[in-house]
Amino acid sequence: MQNLLYKSKGLAMRWLTLIAFVFVCLLTHAQSAPTHNKQKDAELLGKALEYFSSQKYHECLLILQGLDKQYRLNPRYKAYLGVCYYYEWDYENAVKHLTVAIPKLVNFAPHERSFYYWALAESYFNLRHYEKAVPCYQDMLKLCYEKERAEAYYRLGFCFLFGEDWADAWSNFYEAQNCFRKYRPGEEPARMAQIGNMLKALNGKVAGEALVHIGINKAKGK
Repeated sequence: MQNLLYKSKGLAMRWLTLIAFVFVCLLTHAQSAPTHNKQKDAELLGKALEYFSSQKYHECLLILQGLDKQYRLNPRYKAYLGVCYYYEWDYENAVKHLTVAIPKLVNFAPHERSFYYWALAESYFNLRHYEKAVPCYQDMLKLCYEKERAEAYYRLGFCFLFGEDWADAWSNFYEAQNCFRKYRPGEEPARMAQIGNMLKALNGKVAGEALVHIGINKAKGK
């Protein structure tokens, strides 16, 4: 799942051809900055994109952090910066940058956007902000490839589990089980066993909730 976006490594590399237009992508605060400095920064940006496309996120982060202090990075580069923070386990900064960038990337490729939602959802999840993670996983599900859906449902199952929403937890673990079987058969035996155990454990809780709900409705009908 960490390679969700970069199974197609050409994605970021295509943008290296746009370095000539770096001044469209970077809106400088200091319009009078010397041209040679801008040219150097353009080269740094190109280097950052090379690092990003080769999944060298720490190296990319160091460059983008410097550029972010000097320029107003456009939303795509803000998203790249958020992804770098995510891979550095700095989830608070990942959330900070991705929440700003994602709403401005609606016209970008669905699969690329699905990864940004995944990184944001995972950041919230690791911060234990499960309620905030839920809509991000759900948005990812609308955009990702079918073989990637199982991971999102699996995480959603835990989000609802930690919120003691047993029925939704069961439903999402069940969807995860189906997606693993259909799109990734035989790939995750340990996880499939875990999901099976989770479903069995939740059966009683879901049944109990249903009985309580039925009892409440009967009482109201009297």
